[in-house]
Amino acid sequence: MTLDLSLADLGWRPFFDRQLSDAERETRVPVRVMAVHRDRLRVQGENVDQLVPISPSMTTQDEERATTGDWLLLDRESRRIHRLVKRLSLFKRRAPGTGRQVQLIAANVDTVFIVSSCNQDFNIARLERYLVLARDADVWPVVVLTKADLCNEPDVFEREARRLQHGLHVEVLNALEPPSAECLAPFCGPGQTVAFVGSSGVGKSTLINTLLGRDKIATGEIREDDDKGRHTTSARALHRLAQGGWLLDTPGMREIQLTDSENGLSEVFDDIERLAAGCRFSNCTHGSEPGCAVQTAVVEGRLDPSRLTRWMKLRAEERFNTETLAERRSRDRAFGRMVRTVMRAKRDNRKT
Repeated sequence: MTLDLSLADLGWRPFFDRQLSDAERETRVPVRVMAVHRDRLRVQGENVDQLVPISPSMTTQDEERATTGDWLLLDRESRRIHRLVKRLSLFKRRAPGTGRQVQLIAANVDTVFIVSSCNQDFNIARLERYLVLARDADVWPVVVLTKADLCNEPDVFEREARRLQHGLHVEVLNALEPPSAECLAPFCGPGQTVAFVGSSGVGKSTLINTLLGRDKIATGEIREDDDKGRHTTSARALHRLAQGGWLLDTPGMREIQLTDSENGLSEVFDDIERLAAGCRFSNCTHGSEPGCAVQTAVVEGRLDPSRLTRWMKLRAEERFNTETLAERRSRDRAFGRMVRTVMRAKRDNRKT
């Protein structure tokens, strides 16, 4: 990192600046989180490039934790974290496994490149999950299909991707060739932040290295039998692009589960949502109920039954995950009330 970057170079915008009080402008220093380590954050600002310890207040609530791309205010004298600046966007998911924690992937991202490849790894259901996450985070999605040079008919994969959502931006390229990747340059200008998501082996690291013009990210081999790649990136970090923007690499994500993503689902599957509004019953499950506009569309060939199945599966998953989070919050509130009651009783006992 260099120390000659302005806040605007790092992605600072009026949205963030308006959040600062007059007092904070005098006593605090805005910095951006460039990388997250176990107990420290790599931050950078004007004449600032350092590691800072993670504040204990940022380890209690899921969305109060700092993640890569966040903006923080440091105390001008002590350089300790004062507070987190409200985010412009937040890319998150439910953490892998059976727990209920939310994993923060990236903050203040402008564009997310959803990377897949023109081979056996191309998976419509997986792409839809990423699209829902992106739309729900209010991040502009661009589907990038790599390894076009190894495929006889890359246009087939492109058509399938474009069918996912009206107006979806799709680019097909060879990640090893810089001229082929120039189509992504408009998203990588000064102060812009882009993120990469996609499963292992689709060419994310190769594409990142092409955009950076150097081998910043490790790459791995592909096994011929299933086109899968080994995980080769282990941490999220922002990297400077030649175009002046910032690139966030994320490890290949597994067990993607939706949480509080109703808005994203409605946007990605807006065709089904519009059909559902015409059902006779407001609580229609779109199964065998009479007057179901969704099933009518399937019978008439206006809706792909596989798309309906994927929507229903994602909707059920989202509702389950969201409900369990609500239950956890309810328990937390109940516990908080109990603690306050106990503390109040102790204070009363001292008075007597």
